[in-house]
Amino acid sequence: MKNIDPASLKVDQKINLSRKNTKIDLEASQDSIKKELRKIREALGEWQDKLYAHHKYSVLVCLQGMDTSGKDSLIREVFKDFNSRGVVVHSFKTPSQKELKHDYLWRHYLALPERGKFGVFNRTHYENVLVTRVHPEYILNENIPGINATNDIDQKFWDHRFEQIRNFEKHIAANGTIIFKFFLHLSKEEQRQRLLRRLNKPNKNWKFSPGDLKERKLWDTYQECYEDAINRTSTDKAPWFVIPADDKTSARYLVAKILFDELTKYEDVKEPELDPAIKQNIAEYREQLNREKN
Repeated sequence: MKNIDPASLKVDQKINLSRKNTKIDLEASQDSIKKELRKIREALGEWQDKLYAHHKYSVLVCLQGMDTSGKDSLIREVFKDFNSRGVVVHSFKTPSQKELKHDYLWRHYLALPERGKFGVFNRTHYENVLVTRVHPEYILNENIPGINATNDIDQKFWDHRFEQIRNFEKHIAANGTIIFKFFLHLSKEEQRQRLLRRLNKPNKNWKFSPGDLKERKLWDTYQECYEDAINRTSTDKAPWFVIPADDKTSARYLVAKILFDELTKYEDVKEPELDPAIKQNIAEYREQLNREKN
């Protein structure tokens, strides 16, 4: 199978999404890719056990993408072999009335992973510079001083919000959170096919909403907003990776591989040394337990 360098998908300079591939040829069959994914996710699960014991870092995995880009199934397949105590998934929907009583980052702070754990944001704090930018009227629900109409939401507003997001990520990274941001890059044609499958399969009908078609008409606007957000916020400590997502199996493999390749660079993540006093008496403890068989 073709070896993919994570750096080739990492955003370290300005990008043009229209020139980024939504498909990638891994030069392997679907079964081979799934087999490699199983190996990597098992290794990731073992690494997470060390992270939990080490108890100094946490890992935040942010997933963004257009509707049908495969976020839910990717979470299921990539984190399948994790200890359930080691990963917490948050799916951010429309803010609740309580959440709207706070600033827009409040609910994301509350959901950050504890030390030793993975946190997965299915849709993220970036919704606040994506869907709200496409639909600026949503900002009015936040009751921000000085913002009384959509005409009050100018470029300076968005510049300030991007700065807040960069500062948010800088702050949590400085306190031990390892951040990964993945944009699942889907083609408009593939989205059309996936929406049709939702309509054609009775057991998938529940996933379809007429609103999906309304948002689809705004495809180009969303792509422009994604491109701007990615270019403004991909940093050394909180990088974006653009993942070709037309093939779900390949996308899952790429995310898992990037996570494993990057996380295993943290050589200080190890199980803690056993207390010398306990270590010195291991033979005695073993003998005590063996005697219980009699």
